Amino acid sequence: MSRIAKAPVIIPKSVNVNIDGKNIFVKGSKGEIQYTLNEFVGFQIIDESVVLEWDSTSKSATAQAGTARAIINNMVTGVSEGFESKLSLVGVGYRAQIKENVLSLSLGFSHPVDFVVPDGVSVETPTQIEIIVKGIDKQLVGQVAANIRKYRPPEPYKGKGVRYSNENVVRKEAKKK
Repeated sequence: MSRIAKAPVIIPKSVNVNIDGKNIFVKGSKGEIQYTLNEFVGFQIIDESVVLEWDSTSKSATAQAGTARAIINNMVTGVSEGFESKLSLVGVGYRAQIKENVLSLSLGFSHPVDFVVPDGVSVETPTQIEIIVKGIDKQLVGQVAANIRKYRPPEPYKGKGVRYSNENVVRKEAKKK
């Protein structure tokens, strides 16, 4: 039995949740998001919370129920508070700046790297070495941050590269003579 799926998703007063068959629509102050649930999982709204229903004898249905509950909870959190991921650039001459919908990165290559920001996500650069990715979809925010980091992941000897602001890069000792 999934302990995660048993817990109901509490709906804040500022969030509106609508159910249409297997589709769930969540609308809040930050925006609106929609998701289609797996066929093994059903749900209903009881007392300002979403409660999931599934066949507890099926292993795959139990796994899908836990996943569905986490996704619905992230949708409710996203439209009410939003998600953000912070990246920092470490290295001499490494810079980032946003122009309209394109993030221009100077990462020590012979050319600047231009990253087109997808819809549903906003990117800010408060300083030249900080990047903040914001949005209501947790998966999309994380994927965009990972795609930006992928251009120059932190290397273990000097620690240069694009890293998450809370990331701890394990440093290696340089080769001895």
